[in-house]
Amino acid sequence: MSQEDSGQRRVLLVANTLPPRDISGVGEQVLQLAAGLRRRGFRVEILGRGPGGARGPKILFPLTVVPAVLRALWRFRPQVVQVHESDGGLAALAIVLYRRLVRWRGAPPELVALLQVSYRREIAAVRPLLDRGRVVGRPGSVERRFRRFKGPLQVILGRRSARLADRVLAPSARTAQELCEDYGIERADVVPNVTGGLEVAPESSPAPGNGGGYFLFVGRLRIRKGLEVLLEALKPGPRNRASDALGRARLLIAGDGEHREALEEAVAEGGLTRQVRFLGRCSAGQVRSLLAEARALVVPSIYEGMPLVILEAMEAKLPVVASAVSGIPEVVLSGETGWIVPAEDAAALSEALAAVLEDPQEARRRGRAGHRRLEERYRPTHSALLWETSVYGIAAKEDPTA
Repeated sequence: MSQEDSGQRRVLLVANTLPPRDISGVGEQVLQLAAGLRRRGFRVEILGRGPGGARGPKILFPLTVVPAVLRALWRFRPQVVQVHESDGGLAALAIVLYRRLVRWRGAPPELVALLQVSYRREIAAVRPLLDRGRVVGRPGSVERRFRRFKGPLQVILGRRSARLADRVLAPSARTAQELCEDYGIERADVVPNVTGGLEVAPESSPAPGNGGGYFLFVGRLRIRKGLEVLLEALKPGPRNRASDALGRARLLIAGDGEHREALEEAVAEGGLTRQVRFLGRCSAGQVRSLLAEARALVVPSIYEGMPLVILEAMEAKLPVVASAVSGIPEVVLSGETGWIVPAEDAAALSEALAAVLEDPQEARRRGRAGHRRLEERYRPTHSALLWETSVYGIAAKEDPTA
């Protein structure tokens, strides 16, 4: 896209899940990017579900959003339309056909696809969890159905979005590489997830009376989040060399999902009912309050894109203990802003958690370093700058107000 085309700089962002109606990292990033782009002088509209957008239930969004996108193209005449994940596959096809059929006075709109994950990798992550070769968790029936039915459809739609788009964006360099390998595209540019563009007021903690000093997990409860490995890391016994330090450690699990029942059974069978508490689904304000009192955020996943909750922990100056998967090591620097451990290694995870408890001063130092890194790299102005550079094909100037 040339500089001459950038007069009014209108951008249409299309997304299925948008806060506060939905709790979604993808939807949150749409709002964060919109905040950054508006600060840089763009006129941004967001098209989701509801009045003026797609009609009908969430599951039908990939289909019902098509007429809403076509109406927005005619009314708003954006220079750039950005679709997200597999939900934008049919919309991307409609945009390409629209560009061919309509006679444009200027340049037709650019099509951008922002893909947070490769669904081929997400399908592969629906498998038994292992701890040094021993099975510690298995996917349930809902996840097995995802692997067999919904997941393959999302691969088809996600690949369609990527191949039709003029630009493909990913939240990390690792995810960009995965998209190129799995979807057969030549290039994906990195526009990382960010935080700080939306006001989130802390709410009363969903765990009153617990006080501080707990480990915190936040996210949807599914097999790829690796929670059974985290439970193994907390168990006492001869296999756990850090068991003395972790004997009274508490874990709060904020989130809900199809894997919750299996996790509750694992907690009971492992004798961890006094240490582990399930809080269920929590609002953004409640998560902020939980982060403020925690010792560390724990992300034991076997597959991710770039988890937004890691940035929220960095905002709270909280150290992060996480698996070395996907884009996580690009955000969390082991030894500087947290602890990075091999995925599916309960002993290594246990030792990292024990280190947090045994040296709280070092944990605080890493938390503060994480906050500095957040300020330097993961604010909406940073993502908007990278987005503009990628989409417009020019080196965007730094925002003097950033």
